[in-house]
Amino acid sequence: MFPAHRPRRLRTTPAMRRLVSETEVRPRQLVLPMFVKEGASSPVGIKSMPGVVQHTRDSLRAAAVEAVQAGVGGIMLFGVPAERDAVGSGATDPKGVLNAALADLRAELGDSTVLMADTCLDEFTDHGHCGLLAADGTVDNDATLEVYGEMAVAQAQAGAHVLGPSGMMDGQIGFIRAALDEAGFTDTGLLAYSAKYASALYGPFREAVESQLQGDRKTYQQDPANAREALREVQQDLAEGADMVMVKPALPYLDVLRAVAEISDVPVAAYQISGEYAMVEAAAANGWIERERTILETLTSIRRAGADIVLTYWAVEAAAWLDRG
Repeated sequence: MFPAHRPRRLRTTPAMRRLVSETEVRPRQLVLPMFVKEGASSPVGIKSMPGVVQHTRDSLRAAAVEAVQAGVGGIMLFGVPAERDAVGSGATDPKGVLNAALADLRAELGDSTVLMADTCLDEFTDHGHCGLLAADGTVDNDATLEVYGEMAVAQAQAGAHVLGPSGMMDGQIGFIRAALDEAGFTDTGLLAYSAKYASALYGPFREAVESQLQGDRKTYQQDPANAREALREVQQDLAEGADMVMVKPALPYLDVLRAVAEISDVPVAAYQISGEYAMVEAAAANGWIERERTILETLTSIRRAGADIVLTYWAVEAAAWLDRG
């Protein structure tokens, strides 16, 4: 009889669909990015990211405890300093906002979660670039590595379990690994932003960190047209000692994520970035899409493409939905 095969038999009931589901999203696979603002007396809302705030050090601790209780796998912390300079000196200062907040969270949470830190200068420089500038205005790769090494050691001293070098400098993983090992932080992990693209979707994040960026980052972040180049970057980071690798953004680069997952012998992460968040929130606010279903569908698609870990601003909210079933 026609048809000989009826795949719909495996979709007949919620129980049947649950039984044969190929991809699972669990709270432990989600990492919550958080922002802490130096000198803030109360949390500051981010207009382009409704529901996300720049925390005070006190509100950060409370929100981080809530995230851990929700079951999220980790926290990625970004700092918003009160003052910036050409060399991003606040990034290496033990009393700088990011390092002080890391120490706060490690004291509050201990080893109950994986505490991650953004190891990049863009939030701390008055020009907004991810590294030091040469006399001609270009980003000086090798001079920047020296500062990354200092920043990494400061973050490890503050209590970070994992560092996230996101500046896309050539050789950054190997240089930071050597600096950490020399300082005795052999157990501090590195989450390499291996394939970080020069995306148009970073706008809301730049509001969140009050970026001072002048120009663009196309000379060091990857061209959105290139996929093979991403695999070369991943292979280099793996050779230099990366403990995890990442693709950023997530949804526009699921093909790259799949390719990276196929060659990586370490866990693979993907960052569902601010622009992805903002688009869904805006469409949901206008009644054009179902918010919860859309969020869970995007997270599932990222996992299906090969991500072991997903950084998402919806981590806590999604964790509650996932536990609810």
